[in-house]
Amino acid sequence: MLMKNRLISDLRKKLPHFNVLATLEERYAYAQDATNVRKIESLPDAVVFVETIEQVQSVVRIANKYRIPVICRGAGTNVVGACVVQHGGVILNFSKMNKIIEINKENMTAVVEPGVVLGDLQKEVENLGLFYPPDPSNLAVSTIGGSIAQSSGGAKSFKYGTTKDYIIDLKVVMANGELLQTGANTIKNATGYNLGSLFVGSEGTLGIVVEATLKLIPKPESKKVIMAYFDTVKEAVEAVNSIIEQRVFPATIDFMDQNAIKTVEQYYPTGLLTDKDAALIIEIDGFECTMDYQEKIVTGILKVSNASEIKVSHNEQEYSNIWMARRSSMAACAKLKPNVTTDDVIVPRENLEKLVLGIRAICEKYRLDVCMVGHVGDGSVHPQIPINYKDEDEYNRYKLAKSEIYNLTAQLGGILSGEHGIGSEKRAHIHKVINSTALNYMRKIKRIFDPNNILNPYKIF
Repeated sequence: MLMKNRLISDLRKKLPHFNVLATLEERYAYAQDATNVRKIESLPDAVVFVETIEQVQSVVRIANKYRIPVICRGAGTNVVGACVVQHGGVILNFSKMNKIIEINKENMTAVVEPGVVLGDLQKEVENLGLFYPPDPSNLAVSTIGGSIAQSSGGAKSFKYGTTKDYIIDLKVVMANGELLQTGANTIKNATGYNLGSLFVGSEGTLGIVVEATLKLIPKPESKKVIMAYFDTVKEAVEAVNSIIEQRVFPATIDFMDQNAIKTVEQYYPTGLLTDKDAALIIEIDGFECTMDYQEKIVTGILKVSNASEIKVSHNEQEYSNIWMARRSSMAACAKLKPNVTTDDVIVPRENLEKLVLGIRAICEKYRLDVCMVGHVGDGSVHPQIPINYKDEDEYNRYKLAKSEIYNLTAQLGGILSGEHGIGSEKRAHIHKVINSTALNYMRKIKRIFDPNNILNPYKIF
């Protein structure tokens, strides 16, 4: 208690008093993220809202002095326990570091603070005719800092790549409070080690990103979305392969299985066809003069691939309705039972059908409902499993199913996360897909960057 009082006192000397929260209720509110956990195991010692790089450095130096954890938090939308507090410490909240510092049309770059909401940035750059493609489903609230920490992706990663492909330069506060800059405001950089790639996806375990320079690209002139229904998952997956084999390059190829379709239509009705086993959501974009040609090619492939129904958006409302259905899947699934978990496994596309059908079989084996969506153009699947955590038997069945899903993913040459990260929820399984030599080098890198183990400790491995 004495150390905690000294910690609070030191923090309030360096930051405005109202930016340091320390009551039981305040600490409880920030003890978890969007991960569904059965109970809160530990509370932070303090929650600190930072507004400047200097304040971040001060907090980190104080935490290093007391050897206590620093856990960074943006919007708290993480679903793998990366923001969960396990051993006390300081929650570093970036919601007040939310400035878009610069959007440079000539360089096609944006300089932002970590608390900038991703959807807000997209709107700002698109008003200038530019485009920032990474678009996780929760982009209306998720932040740039969080997307960098988790190396998030989204629906458009099939064509445009993920967050890691748009990071040009980072300013990072290290565990001792030093400020490190990883690159420069240039599109290419072959000068020294690519330190930036270490921090993207490191979940705040190596350093704290306090400013990011992002690459932008020209905004596509036009876009259209096609929704195709199939009577079997097999036909839907084969259609994905056919599109790719024909060298058509949509912005998005997303997937919903029948359970996801039914659940969304039950709670957020948009006119989905609930008698179909699967649906693909395919977005095409580019110059206006190419849209009819692209639509013709894609719908032709879908018809040959036995699509039983094809719908094409002809206006903004129809476009929004289709995407609302896809983005509502998690919220709809959450209405089925008191709790819902979502996962993120990815395999080479050639094994996608085996993954989808295998996950379905595993959930049937353990008597669990599952709604499956995903970015199947990448081979990525998100099984959403509604459960009741107070039902001990159901929870134990869920844990067994989860382990088998990870085993299946490993057997199919996949990995445990394409865009959500590992956090605390998957760390016990990471050895299934990362060999021991690689894990040992990861641990060595962690010790070099964070010798006192204060930066989001005990996450990933």
